Amino acid sequence: MTPPRRPTVHVEDATIDLHGHRLAYRRAGSGPVVLLVHGILGTNAVWDALLPDLARTHTVIAPDLPGHGRSGSSAGDYSVGALAATLRDLLLALGLERATVVGHSLGGGVAMQYSYLFPEHAERLVLVSSGGLGRSVNLVLRSAALPGAELVTAGLGHAAVGGGRALRALRIVRPERVSAPARELGRSVASLADRETRAAFLATLRAVVGPVGQRVFAGDRLYLAAAMPTLIVWGARDPMIPVGHGRRAHAAMPGSRLVVLDGVGHFPPLEAPHELTRELRAFLDETEPATADPERFRALLRDRPADA
Repeated sequence: MTPPRRPTVHVEDATIDLHGHRLAYRRAGSGPVVLLVHGILGTNAVWDALLPDLARTHTVIAPDLPGHGRSGSSAGDYSVGALAATLRDLLLALGLERATVVGHSLGGGVAMQYSYLFPEHAERLVLVSSGGLGRSVNLVLRSAALPGAELVTAGLGHAAVGGGRALRALRIVRPERVSAPARELGRSVASLADRETRAAFLATLRAVVGPVGQRVFAGDRLYLAAAMPTLIVWGARDPMIPVGHGRRAHAAMPGSRLVVLDGVGHFPPLEAPHELTRELRAFLDETEPATADPERFRALLRDRPADA
């Protein structure tokens, strides 16, 4: 028996002017809001495999962060706090008050900052191979944060663009034989050939990563997530950010869920989209949205656990 076909989901590609800067986003579906936040040098396309399924029951908003994809640059502040504020402003401008915030890599750090700064606008938190949970990070990113990296990143970008064109022209590699993570990595590196994108990348990277590792660390405040339903998803073979960061964050966040995906690297939305969608759907179905409670937050700050 042929299974019934799911209705086609309409995905709107749009832009909005926020504070004089262009912000691009994709919107689909209706219902409770899910905000999908991509990682550094990424775009909202990283969520393509998840968006249609989620949009069957939710309003899905997937922006391109400032300086990424089709979004324009910011005024110069690419800190996780500034990015979180931009996402809050985007939702409010679209008439949306609250969301489950899902962040991958850098987007995880932005999602944590969003829920910390704007708890009244956050219902749940989902961290996918997230930054901001430990010092360790891949040597490539640490090297890109060094002085003088501008010339190196420009060279990499132009080389990637030229190499990609050559491979397509010579038909050496068939697109269907190239993995989704490899395609995304190639696209990300090639985007560094654009001066504005390169400047945004370096500003964003240096706000969160230094020569010795990640600058941003949320570990001392994870106990504050006690009332925030949290799902942590990590690839067991992540070469960029060790899975140990996720395990330690899970131990420090009361009531959180941890899912480790065997055989998966740093890009679960690309490498294991069906598994990630399944875990995300279960989490949405089985948890109640958080409600901001200033008194409880005040008590957590005052009575901080001794081992937190």
